[in-house]
Amino acid sequence: MTTITAASGAATTTNTYTAKETISSDFQTFLTLMTTQLQNQDPTSPIDSSDYAAQLAQFSQVEQQVKTNDLLEALSAQLGGSGMSQYADWVGMRALAQTPALFDGTAPVTMAFDVASGADQAVLVVKNAAGTEVTRLPVPVDASEVAWNGTDASGNLLGAGVYSFSFESYSNGELLSANAAQVYSGITEVRLGTGGVTLLLDNGQEIAPGDVVALRAANA
Repeated sequence: MTTITAASGAATTTNTYTAKETISSDFQTFLTLMTTQLQNQDPTSPIDSSDYAAQLAQFSQVEQQVKTNDLLEALSAQLGGSGMSQYADWVGMRALAQTPALFDGTAPVTMAFDVASGADQAVLVVKNAAGTEVTRLPVPVDASEVAWNGTDASGNLLGAGVYSFSFESYSNGELLSANAAQVYSGITEVRLGTGGVTLLLDNGQEIAPGDVVALRAANA
């Protein structure tokens, strides 16, 4: 089974508040000077208030721009620092994870499994989206990967939809274990939510990147 190891790494960002602190300091200085001038102005010849209004407007515009830059920096840090960017290349690939899979009606569903030690028989159990068992198929005990072509035990093609898979291991007819299969599904989107980065699969499921066991190209 071809496995592509996910590259690790996280972007780091450095926030600087120099501009913001400077604007705040200058604005306070301006207010102090303006207050002093108003207190000491000649009552018979008051200072034109339009000059102060113009300067206040300029400070307001610059302060707003600094706040906008801070917001953009925070957003950049959230997108990069969260690790979202490092998963962008995963979109369009197939992820191996313990999850249901979408059968489109034609393309086989590939999955991996481990047979219990000492088993002499293995069975693939397929259930539909409602959780109803639709077929049981024997698989080689020495196989580590199988492809389900969408048919039942009689060879009838089942309809397109989301199916879940598990493998049962037997020894002399006695059940040794029953484990969910790891299935290859297409990654359609990388999302960033309150819980962190998630991957949206073609079966509608969302999983964490850490749930991915392996990756392979879409045409592999």
